[in-house]
Amino acid sequence: MSECSLTYHHRVTPRAPALAPDDRRAAIVAATLPLVLAEGRAVTTRQIAEAAGVAEGTIFRVFATKDDVIDAVFEAALDMEPFIAALEALPSPASLDEAVHWLAQAQLERFAQVFSLMTVLGIHGPPKHQPRPEWIARLAAAQMEVLAPFAEELTLPPREVVRYIRLLAFAGGNSHITDGELLTAAGITTLVLDGSRKKG
Repeated sequence: MSECSLTYHHRVTPRAPALAPDDRRAAIVAATLPLVLAEGRAVTTRQIAEAAGVAEGTIFRVFATKDDVIDAVFEAALDMEPFIAALEALPSPASLDEAVHWLAQAQLERFAQVFSLMTVLGIHGPPKHQPRPEWIARLAAAQMEVLAPFAEELTLPPREVVRYIRLLAFAGGNSHITDGELLTAAGITTLVLDGSRKKG
């Protein structure tokens, strides 16, 4: 047997390292999200396996069916915990404009992703999974914390400004409401501050 006969000329896809079942589920869900956004329910387990760097059989060690993977992707998109944690970890903004822009951008991205998933998955009406009360309270507190240093520059309480940002981001992140042209964080910032910033 020659040395050449032991050489493989085809490319072997590297496999992901061994993980605990919950960590493996989370990794597969994260890898599947962009695929679902692009392919909807037509995404294949082969595509999922390649994106996650695992064998197809590994998927079915932690999920019963492909639909279970897709359902887990949607549930993860609705999970507010990572979103709130990211807001709580934001550095202090340098200005009121920057603070409002950050809040608008974060919420636009979140709402746009959820609405896009609902569209490609054919989900109509409100999701079955509603936000937990503690999430709502933490989200409001985290957003008001971002605006608090600039309260004296506002004609409205930070809580009201946060509410306007959320409502505009909710509507502006839904292509069905905006006729396919989503609002931008810059646009929301201008609209909110033109109506709530003290003049002079």
